[in-house]
Amino acid sequence: MKYPDFIEKNDVIGVTATSDGNRKEVDFTRLSLAEEKLKKRGYQVKMTENVRTSRKGRSDTAFNRATQLLHLFEEESVKSIVLAKGGDFLMEMLPETDFTKISSHPKWVQGFSDSTGLLFTITTNCDIATIYSNHFNDFAMEPWHKSVCYNMDILEGNIPLQVNFDMYEDDFHDRVTGEEPYWQDKKVCWQGTEDEIEISGRMLGGCLDVLLNLVGTRFDKVKEFNERYREAGVIWYLESFDLNSECLARGLWQLKEAGWFDIAKGFVFGRPCMYESAYGFSYQEAVMSVFEPLHLPVIFDADIGHKAPQFSVVNGAIGTWKFRGTGGSLETKLK
Repeated sequence: MKYPDFIEKNDVIGVTATSDGNRKEVDFTRLSLAEEKLKKRGYQVKMTENVRTSRKGRSDTAFNRATQLLHLFEEESVKSIVLAKGGDFLMEMLPETDFTKISSHPKWVQGFSDSTGLLFTITTNCDIATIYSNHFNDFAMEPWHKSVCYNMDILEGNIPLQVNFDMYEDDFHDRVTGEEPYWQDKKVCWQGTEDEIEISGRMLGGCLDVLLNLVGTRFDKVKEFNERYREAGVIWYLESFDLNSECLARGLWQLKEAGWFDIAKGFVFGRPCMYESAYGFSYQEAVMSVFEPLHLPVIFDADIGHKAPQFSVVNGAIGTWKFRGTGGSLETKLK
């Protein structure tokens, strides 16, 4: 596994919109605030043109999105890339993306949600670690939440032990100033298939809604990844945006039958963002209807994904997840 160089003071952080771009005034404000806070920390910021555009859910054409991303990879002064936003159509740019250029210029790339399509593909196709974490606008808040500090620590090479947060944001809230912190709507409460769980392996995953679009395509290199890292095994971390119980169960079944979970050591699920069931299944019941025969530990409602705050998970790194009571932790080793 290749780990890109960590960022140092005066380095340039690139920002690009591989899916949708910003379109609201408060989001433009957050862009400026995030840039200002990173500059105060000692970094420079370079944004591509598509960061401030949005047309029918896309920041630009698939070709232009790929081109602007690759320019950041090829520009020597840019040391890491933070994606601007999620969305729905990142997959369109994958055929336009030259992954040989990405392999030749490894850099930290981070984002979440629809950004999964790029992060997961880089890690499984190029053997380059990526970070499932905040989009750029999250750096606008004042003060930074502990999760954002965890994120910056990783980018700077100070890999932290991440411990569950106390509260999380369960609803959607409008921003006014752009510096609002995460709302504390509900108490964090992890759950597990056992009273205590400790699992280790290479971490791989992201937004399940997006992963289901990748399976079986030419970008699906999970079987090859599994062969390379069979000895360590894989901890799958997964979270969903708007899959209902039926889509969740069918999707997990598809990935299992496609061989994605052949060397799985266990699973960690984030809090689902929007979830419904026509049959009265809980989220856990829908998952276990597929996973029960695997006899592997499963952690639920961990600090991953759309219901902030979230851990920063390094795809490809060795992770040790611990669960006990109503919380847990993640230890990350880059080896």
